[in-house]
Amino acid sequence: MTEQFFGLSDTGRQRENNEDLFIAQYLHGHKFILASVIDGVGGYAGGEVAAEHARAAIIDCVETPFTESIPILAECFHLANERIIAEKKSNREYEKMSCVATAVLIDLANNQLLYAHVGDTRLYLFRDGSLVKISHDQSFVGFLEESGRLTEHAAMTHPRRNEINKALGFEIDLNQNPDYIETGQSPFLPGDQLLLCTDGLSDMVNAADIASILNQPIALKEKTKLLIDMANENGGRDNVTVVLVQNDKTPQQYAPTKVTESATKLKPIIKEIEQPLIIEPFRKKKSNIAVIIFAILALIFLGTSVYLYRLIPVVKPVEPPVVKLPNRQEIKLQQAISNMKGKILILSDTAFTSPLIISKAIIIDKDSLLIKAKGNIIIQADTGYAGPALILTVKSKHVVLDSLSFSGFTPAIDLNNSVLNLKNVRFNNCKPAVRQSYIANKKYVSGQVSSITIKVDSLPVKTK
Repeated sequence: MTEQFFGLSDTGRQRENNEDLFIAQYLHGHKFILASVIDGVGGYAGGEVAAEHARAAIIDCVETPFTESIPILAECFHLANERIIAEKKSNREYEKMSCVATAVLIDLANNQLLYAHVGDTRLYLFRDGSLVKISHDQSFVGFLEESGRLTEHAAMTHPRRNEINKALGFEIDLNQNPDYIETGQSPFLPGDQLLLCTDGLSDMVNAADIASILNQPIALKEKTKLLIDMANENGGRDNVTVVLVQNDKTPQQYAPTKVTESATKLKPIIKEIEQPLIIEPFRKKKSNIAVIIFAILALIFLGTSVYLYRLIPVVKPVEPPVVKLPNRQEIKLQQAISNMKGKILILSDTAFTSPLIISKAIIIDKDSLLIKAKGNIIIQADTGYAGPALILTVKSKHVVLDSLSFSGFTPAIDLNNSVLNLKNVRFNNCKPAVRQSYIANKKYVSGQVSSITIKVDSLPVKTK
């Protein structure tokens, strides 16, 4: 058995301390390989402390036996986030610290890799000479590069390259955003290699040079050192951390089927079938009178058919109405609202692209809920859709909307017996903006229904 993993971290050429950490070890009696790279966010006091909290949390979380790998990796990140937040609250010196991380579990028996990721550390898969980036950079520049708006070189030299949207320690409760932690899995076949690295490598060495080193027939330790040396030769602006893992099983090879000597000597067998010569007996020609009578009858039948056809009304087939299926964005929003456990939902413009097209009303049935937009979030009606963007059911008692924009709905918000607070909410071409309905809980009601107050910033707007 050859080496299966190796990790190395270097301070780089321009930093005085190293805020990077890594994990590379067997787990549960060589059943799994645990690999991780962690980058304390540079420029803040305590980046090293945040990275150490994350490293300890990941190891603590996976040391006990588990049945499902992806949920346990997500739990590792939740635990790391909780410990970093607790440290920030108890020590004001570290109030701005955080870290980004990628963690991988390799199931050796089943040739599978499972991962969790937050931030701009990276996970690559190298197979058959091709390098594929599996993780997605949770940053503005990373989004521009992955969407094709920036070349790799332009992204590597962009002035906002180090700005990130997500990190462990940014949010108190990661459950508020179900997409905060990126998770996934992939086959890890015999001969495959995994590369986990911090941005100290990916910002200094392009993908082609990385692939060239990984393709060399040398040990993982030598490849790791070559990658770090190349990052330093190109400037070494940041700490550089690299972990390599390989599936050292022998790839299965199938030999082509050989043609045997006996097969080459086979000759096609042709069986000749002699058919007797059939001689038709001489027949007399039929009378022309019979032919004429047959033609007349055919014309009569054809004319009758045409006449009857014209008497039958033509009924055009009724085409079924075109029903638009909900798009991925509105399904994602409905699931985020329905599955959330807390009372606050943050809609970031990185998780939800704007405009967010709605073809079916989003149902809100939470007792209390705050939906706040982080960035420019415009909720827009799909072409041909005439209905509300949001429906607040009778279960909703108090809903707050903050910094959202609605466009083209009739109405934008439909509520029943609810208290609705609007803060910095814009309505464009929504007639009306809000529609209030009162649903009685009993068959007979005595008394007076008062006007409902909807708060818009500090100015109340009354509707009947």
